[in-house]
Amino acid sequence: MPGFPRRRARVDGHRFLDAKERKNMSFLKTIDTDPSFAPHKSGPLPERLVSGDPAFMTWPQDIARGEMIHTGVWEATPGETRSIKGETFEFCHILAGIVELTPEGGEPVVYKGGDSFVMKPGFVGVWKTIETVRKIYVIVK
Repeated sequence: MPGFPRRRARVDGHRFLDAKERKNMSFLKTIDTDPSFAPHKSGPLPERLVSGDPAFMTWPQDIARGEMIHTGVWEATPGETRSIKGETFEFCHILAGIVELTPEGGEPVVYKGGDSFVMKPGFVGVWKTIETVRKIYVIVK
């Protein structure tokens, strides 16, 4: 375009990629909300369990910037656990189910299929799965 300098893609805030390098890399990742591969199964740490017997399934789908950014799908059965984010930032998009998050010292907030929210670093509270929940997550450590 006349009047505009030609720019190359900047990656990781440090170096530029040429056209050949950009062509060989994918900067787009589709998250499969109903993955066909086996999930990683787990449960809450005993010291974080508040009530019930929730079971977790995780389908990790992408890791970027070393180990800093994790993306995938997570599912939990009903129960209550303490959520402690520490320095972690987490974006969640609820695909199905109902959860109630109660920040320490705050009022409960209910999220259901179609809702999105962010738990910022320092979040401490109770995650209550009311109806089996499935979400897309993006975690930045």
